[in-house]
Amino acid sequence: MVTVLRTPGLRVVIYLNDHEPAHVHVIGDGEAKIALSGPDGAPRLVWNKGLKRADVRRALAIVVERRDDLIARWSDIHG
Repeated sequence: MVTVLRTPGLRVVIYLNDHEPAHVHVIGDGEAKIALSGPDGAPRLVWNKGLKRADVRRALAIVVERRDDLIARWSDIHG
């Protein structure tokens, strides 16, 4: 797992042996999986296991803001 971004209380990671479509995992008091491009092209929540709603909203906002950087990191890691 590669930590690609840290923010207070949350860590955004990409697993090395993961699968497409491009996505990140956000880890805090729980974990959420966020797809970098949903059906409308915007990031979307795939699932959440234990993150508070406020943390999920914050995680989504971070991923939206840094989407292009995260897609580039996904490409660097997975080709």
